[in-house]
Amino acid sequence: MKDLLKRKCDEIGVELTDFQCAQFERYYELLIDWNKKINLTRITEPDEVVIKHFVDSLTLLKYCEIPQNAKVIDVGTGAGFPGIPLKIARPDIELTLLDSLNKRLTFLKEVCGNIEISAELVHLRAEEGSRKPEYRDFFDVVVSRAVARLNTLSEYCLPYVKVGGSFIAMKGPELSAELNEAKSAIKTLGGKVESVEEFELCGSGRTIVTIIKEKQTPKAYPRHSSKIKAKPL
Repeated sequence: MKDLLKRKCDEIGVELTDFQCAQFERYYELLIDWNKKINLTRITEPDEVVIKHFVDSLTLLKYCEIPQNAKVIDVGTGAGFPGIPLKIARPDIELTLLDSLNKRLTFLKEVCGNIEISAELVHLRAEEGSRKPEYRDFFDVVVSRAVARLNTLSEYCLPYVKVGGSFIAMKGPELSAELNEAKSAIKTLGGKVESVEEFELCGSGRTIVTIIKEKQTPKAYPRHSSKIKAKPL
């Protein structure tokens, strides 16, 4: 695992120390162990986890600017992607992991303790968290690898971003139609698309969209999840 991880990270310009590689190896062990008890991932083979979870998460460091000591929140973090790989590679960032399922956060707490990283763990739905004063308009960078369409994902995530900060959405290939669909929502929520990076990772098409927060999100957003789903922006 270590050799593949280092080689693939070198290809995207991310250098890992032996200690960081050991952190990833332990993360993998815990992921597989806990996956027997709770549904964390369908991807379990070591090489696939390295590429489709670890390296995929770290592509953010190639295509996006994450300031030193940035306050970063991973919304809908699930099994910890991309947040924990980012924290391993960039221990300077202040990481918050948000998820609606407490059992996932229990897993992530054990991961953080075992691999010696610090992160704030928040058990809330995405639309609930950004209505908390301590999280709204607070983060330098918001990341999400969630599967929601970009207009919906923007309503969940942009309220967390401080003005001048960025929301980074990790998406699949062929995003042009989804981007056009989301333009109005992004503008309404105070954002502007800064860049769209399309690339292949071991034969799989990937897209990273960076949205800059130009002004505060109106207080009406985010709406309740039922309204977001029933009538997306």
